[in-house]
Amino acid sequence: MLQIDFGALRAGKASYNDLTKSLTYADLRAETNELFSTIQAIIANVSDADVTLVPEDPQAGEGEHGWTLGHVIAHLTASLEEGAASAALLTRGFAIEQRLHTETPWESITTVEQLQARLHESQRITNAYLEAWPDKPDLTTTTVRVPFLGPMNAIGSYALGLVHGEMHYEQLKEIMRQAKKA
Repeated sequence: MLQIDFGALRAGKASYNDLTKSLTYADLRAETNELFSTIQAIIANVSDADVTLVPEDPQAGEGEHGWTLGHVIAHLTASLEEGAASAALLTRGFAIEQRLHTETPWESITTVEQLQARLHESQRITNAYLEAWPDKPDLTTTTVRVPFLGPMNAIGSYALGLVHGEMHYEQLKEIMRQAKKA
């Protein structure tokens, strides 16, 4: 699991680039595969009914519902792929002015088979974006994906997708807990 000290970032003691500069291409590859393995472990006993269960979520806004398992997976895989796609372009020196975010309609993920297909597809896509990196990547070109984080290079962009995915682990566990209790 990536260890990025967001407290130091919020306190102004370090920049996002400072916090990610020690990460390597090999770290990103290993963390990508670990992320997908962890998600698979969390949802190991998932059923079709679990995929569409609308969980209780006290953090959901007024008038909103908790996200289904399919919704969380569609969302986190889209963010992961966005970070990977942005990183692949940055390594070639392309400045990115817009988001590269596209999300599978979560309403279309209603079965375990569809959920697994989305996860396998995303792992393949994400690893393919890593494979697109040149042998000597440009790590000086930056983009601002999240203003609070400031400019980030390819490693920072890719790592952001990983961190975002990891932030959903507890949500996935809670959905599975509620599903098994239902």
